[in-house]
Amino acid sequence: MAEKTKKRTRPVIIGISFIAAIVIFVWGFNFLKSSNLFKQETIYYASYHKVNGLIKANPVVINGLRVGQVKKVYFKPDLSGDIMVSMILSTDFPIPNNSIARIFSSDLMGSKAIELVLGDSKIILQEGDTLPTSVEEGLMAEVNAQVQPIKKKAEDLLASIDTLVVAFQSIFNESARENIKESFHNIELTFSNLQRTTSNIDTLVVEESTRISDILINLDSLTSALNQNKGNIQNIITNFEIISDSLAKSDIPKTFAQINTTLVDMQDILEKVNSGHGTLGMLMNDDSLYIELNRSATALDSLLNDVRKNPKRYVKFSLF
Repeated sequence: MAEKTKKRTRPVIIGISFIAAIVIFVWGFNFLKSSNLFKQETIYYASYHKVNGLIKANPVVINGLRVGQVKKVYFKPDLSGDIMVSMILSTDFPIPNNSIARIFSSDLMGSKAIELVLGDSKIILQEGDTLPTSVEEGLMAEVNAQVQPIKKKAEDLLASIDTLVVAFQSIFNESARENIKESFHNIELTFSNLQRTTSNIDTLVVEESTRISDILINLDSLTSALNQNKGNIQNIITNFEIISDSLAKSDIPKTFAQINTTLVDMQDILEKVNSGHGTLGMLMNDDSLYIELNRSATALDSLLNDVRKNPKRYVKFSLF
């Protein structure tokens, strides 16, 4: 009886073991593919024109946290050349429907991954929906973008250096070298002349040191005198200020106008005198009055002489 029971239970154990082995094998296979058989998974899609090396089983992350993986990468059936990517997400985190599935390089080796850049829409993405996409430029493209300005500057610098070399070659020909040599010779002569001039100045200073000392002493005396008489100088300046104020307050233009008027009047009088107008003009321009006066003076002189000689003729004395 016991042997029959053993014979019956042996196939059951074998079957159970076989089923367990299959389960463990499937679980292990999915574990190696980063799939979880015991967690709910959601499938989403994304369409790209190019995937830059994205392959099956590449991770899908949100803010750096892995939430799924790429399930399949294939061409779209419409033969447009675009590529469809299906993603398996093992998270129940709500994803807005305007989120972007961005392909980026996850390490320095260029491994690709998809980052879900969350949007701000209130509508939640449903299973089977297709997300908007973008592709990050590869490391080489970024390096090229950074290096391109430097390359451009280097090319411009090389062009400038080439132009400078050509300019130097055209400038420093035989004639230019001779001119430069002559210029340096002239500079040498100039410095020699400056040296001789400096020597002459030194000699002059030594010879005239006594006079220079006297001049400095006189300047010092003059400075002392000015310092001692600064009060008087201040008074002189004050007096000048007073005179300036007085001149400024006086009506000088009016005075000059009156003088000018007087001169004009004098000029009119002199013109009348010269033309013979008036008594003074007639006296100065008509000599008849002079002749009459001269004649009267002569007659008067004769009368006075006669009076002196013959007084009795003009004066008579009677005592009784």
